[in-house]
Amino acid sequence: MKIYNKLFEMYGEKVNGGWWPVLNERNKKFEIIVGAILTQNTSWKNVQRALDKLNDARLLDAEKILKIEEEKLKELIKPAGFYNQKARRLKVAAEFFLNNENPLREDFLKLKGIGKETADSILLYAYDKPVFVIDAYTKRMFSCLLKKQSINMNLETYDEWQNFFHCSLAKNADFFKKFHGLIVEFCKDICTKKGDCSKCIF
Repeated sequence: MKIYNKLFEMYGEKVNGGWWPVLNERNKKFEIIVGAILTQNTSWKNVQRALDKLNDARLLDAEKILKIEEEKLKELIKPAGFYNQKARRLKVAAEFFLNNENPLREDFLKLKGIGKETADSILLYAYDKPVFVIDAYTKRMFSCLLKKQSINMNLETYDEWQNFFHCSLAKNADFFKKFHGLIVEFCKDICTKKGDCSKCIF
């Protein structure tokens, strides 16, 4: 909580409602699913370009994604990279979304191309489920902080990292969104891959 409070002092206003940006509130859930799939193996900047193209074409809608020709979909999401795979995954996800009103984590994990990080991002941000998302930002920041405190937790797998957060914090979706959003902002700003540790506030 000390870490959270320090981060909130810096970035609280930017992530007060959670980090995930949404273009179309009417189709918020599906847009988050689309974004979670598109962000695999690329930066959010590239994802945003692809989402803008889909939004401009009025295609941030599950039924429309199912109907559009796959080649056209590939062209629209090209900025996000791996567009052949991602176009197919978006169509599978659209069909799944339309047929599953309240899906479970294991349901998402059965879908081709959706792993634990993607599933948890969708569950937290789209379905308000209290699961902490473990991404590269989270691992980088907390690996460094644990090392600074000479704490050896031997956290290697996704589940080990997630259990670390789940056992340390009260499970609350809104709080998890804010905390994850704060971590993202801090890692984009200071704790980058080539970050200047002299700027670290911890």
